[in-house]
Amino acid sequence: MAEFFTKDFRAAPYWWDRYPLDDRTAPDLPNRSDAVVIGSGYTGLHAALQIARAGRSVIVLERDALGQGCSTRNGGQISISIKSDLKELTVKHGADTARRILQDGHASRAYIEEFVKTEGLDCDFRTSGRFHAAHSAAAFRDLRATIENQPKEFERQITLIPRTEQRRELGTDFYHGGAVYHDVAEIDPGRYHAGLIALCRKAGVSIHPKTPATLLDSDHKGATVTTPRGPIKTRDVVIATNGYSGDLSPWHRRRIIPIGSYIIATEVLPSDLIDGLFPTGRLVSDSRRVVYYYRTSPDRRRILFGGRVSAGETDTRASARRLRDEMIRIFPELAGYQISHSWMGFVGYTFDTLPHMGRQDRVHHAMGYCGAGVGMASYLGMKTGLAVLGDPEGTTGLEKTAFPPRPLYNGKPWFLPAAVEYYRLRDRLGLS
Repeated sequence: MAEFFTKDFRAAPYWWDRYPLDDRTAPDLPNRSDAVVIGSGYTGLHAALQIARAGRSVIVLERDALGQGCSTRNGGQISISIKSDLKELTVKHGADTARRILQDGHASRAYIEEFVKTEGLDCDFRTSGRFHAAHSAAAFRDLRATIENQPKEFERQITLIPRTEQRRELGTDFYHGGAVYHDVAEIDPGRYHAGLIALCRKAGVSIHPKTPATLLDSDHKGATVTTPRGPIKTRDVVIATNGYSGDLSPWHRRRIIPIGSYIIATEVLPSDLIDGLFPTGRLVSDSRRVVYYYRTSPDRRRILFGGRVSAGETDTRASARRLRDEMIRIFPELAGYQISHSWMGFVGYTFDTLPHMGRQDRVHHAMGYCGAGVGMASYLGMKTGLAVLGDPEGTTGLEKTAFPPRPLYNGKPWFLPAAVEYYRLRDRLGLS
């Protein structure tokens, strides 16, 4: 397999080249704090920032280096973040809650853009739009129907692209047309995360990598968080672990499905090749249930290509070959080029495909972004921080939905291989 990899190949995220993970351990761990945030990704840092800026003391605990999870491993796509449509949400949750949930989805997209602008974060944020490609003629018909039946007050600017015009968006004949979602944005997730850490430290947040929370005891008055460096007494706890939720809270773990998503980066490519394959510079996703998503790097020198590559989890060298094979199916022109990076991260999925936030005693949570977490994790982290403060602006429609578990599920997705193969078969048959 060596010929597939560059000589300087790294089994690590491309984003870490520019911003290596921060693992500097703070010398002292306080034994008391107004709030303890468990997890140093987007959710946890946005929550911590809100709490600290209100004048309260905040500790952030991270099991590994800061941002070790999907906050620095994702593809950097930012959209509305709600997978269910208004009709489906209304049937499940009623008209008022359904509309609140969709409002949260749209608000999450607006929030991250305003936050980046207001805070002056240099993270390659750009509203590039996304070309969502139809993998079959049936998928294109479904896409057309979706565009033509958008709910009032939630319309998005979307342009349908027939197959005959597809190459003006993407240099391939692999798909059956698609649609441009003009409001979708992109970001360098590593640079964004580094910017959040800097803002939190400036606000006085006490951040502690390599300090796992090993035990959590709570009641309506407060909580004690135990770590290898000692216990911490606190009034409020925020669990912000998403797809990396472990044994600390079995209640949350039973509700989150960790699903591996894999990404590769190519070696530096000729500029005319990049321009031919990505003439508009948009992000790309496709309509397959076992989805693929890809983009150019912010400097337009490489292609980053991601997706689910197997029924079970696999190592990143094996996933690189499978992703490269799929990339070449779409873009045969890339057959002669090598892979410079290959990595994976765990997406936090839920049984109802909705994100969730809420509270039990003094323990708050926000998680379950279902693969669309850059904007929603930032937004719900901010909302959770406000909820800790007792601010009425910390409410969302997502709080009004039950956070469902499943019988016999304890955090290990034994059913995932069968589900992936079922959806992969549907994709091969061209079903939507």
